[in-house]
Amino acid sequence: MQVTKGDVPLLEVRDISASYGHVQALKPTSLHVGEGELVTILGPNGAGKTTLMRALTRLTASKGQILFRGDDISGLPTHKLARRGIVMVQEGRGLFPQMTVRENLTIGGYLHPATVDTQMTTVLELFPRLKERLSQVAGSLSGGEQQMLAIGRALMAKPQLLMLDEPSLGLAPRAAAEILGTLSELNRRGIGILLVEQKAPLALKLAQRVYVISLGKIVAELKTDEIKSHHDLARYYLH
Repeated sequence: MQVTKGDVPLLEVRDISASYGHVQALKPTSLHVGEGELVTILGPNGAGKTTLMRALTRLTASKGQILFRGDDISGLPTHKLARRGIVMVQEGRGLFPQMTVRENLTIGGYLHPATVDTQMTTVLELFPRLKERLSQVAGSLSGGEQQMLAIGRALMAKPQLLMLDEPSLGLAPRAAAEILGTLSELNRRGIGILLVEQKAPLALKLAQRVYVISLGKIVAELKTDEIKSHHDLARYYLH
């Protein structure tokens, strides 16, 4: 989707960059996510995908401008971004392993205490396996179940934009496909999604558009139907 005059994207990023010490890990980068759109970011290991996601959520110091529904949110800290409706599921999931599934979900709903029960019902309908494990500590769940819980906890915050960094990492193919299929369902329900994913074939089935990042910068913006094979991606990876 190209943004045309008069359109206001859900998320618009202008020349965001980030450095670790003297090393510029993310060169000035611009992108956008439309209302109700699912956009994926693909690229080889070390390309800057995680740095980009952390820069967008201010988990890593960055320069540049970030607009959310036309409002400049560039200076807001991470917790205030969550109040605006921007929530990220980080690589590694970040669960509280000694707390139960229910407790992890409840913590996710701290922004909306009046609707915790209603939102939890919605999450458990999406992830029935979590309903069976509400009293189980998070650290004892399988990898796939932990990822379900991480996404479920993020949904408790009622995101308008859900950002995910490598949600299928370390999962068996069946579990990965299940997780990404749930993201497709969330997108159909109107949640905008920005997805970093290594499993390109699965991600391309879900997304409307793709950004390819290589060596710390966006090198291509493509519609998914423009990518016919791994070779199409490889030539950008080696850009």
